[in-house]
Amino acid sequence: GDVYKRQLIINSKKIIKTVMRKTAICALIALAMTTLVNCGNKTQQGPAMDSDTVVIENNNPVTLFGVCADGTAMNTLQMITDNNDTLSLSIDKAMESGQVFGGLLAGDRMAVVANSDRTEASFVLNINTLLGQWFMPNPLDGSSIVGIDLKDGGIAESIEQSNIIYKTWRIDDGKLNITLVREGGSEEEETEVYNLLQLNSDSLVYANPEDTLRYSREAKLDQ
Repeated sequence: GDVYKRQLIINSKKIIKTVMRKTAICALIALAMTTLVNCGNKTQQGPAMDSDTVVIENNNPVTLFGVCADGTAMNTLQMITDNNDTLSLSIDKAMESGQVFGGLLAGDRMAVVANSDRTEASFVLNINTLLGQWFMPNPLDGSSIVGIDLKDGGIAESIEQSNIIYKTWRIDDGKLNITLVREGGSEEEETEVYNLLQLNSDSLVYANPEDTLRYSREAKLDQ
């Protein structure tokens, strides 16, 4: 009887050891699986948590309005903007492309198209030079004088023209925008967009794909 009992005890210990060994192995496997799952989740979440996201800056040109300041030189426009910022803008690019109109005179009002950093101008316009009455021979028959009056505040008026009534003007992205109504048509306002070609104290020339309009300060007919 004693031999049988000792054999039962030995067998029981072997069974317990085997069960504990298998339990430990299962626990290790479970821990390994959990670690793999967690690593997988971290890999997937990484990009979403990345704080070094690249931001694309806006490099679009900006249109600025202000006054030509005393620090203006041959290749630099010093400008006090309507927001009271004092800028020093290189005008080399504008000069090379023929986009400086009306001269640079301290105290005159300016319109400028600049880069987003507001350090370089690609278009420079002296608004004081642009303002006032401009004349040309009637393009229909040349027998009379017609014209346009560009007033301060963006107001435009026709001179001796019954078929076209000018309403407003503005500078937008380096273009001259003129709003008008054509008599005898739909009588709805339309906006013509022109490229400036020339502007000085005596001459104003602007054009679009349909027309080139050449004005002078003097109301005179071609000889």
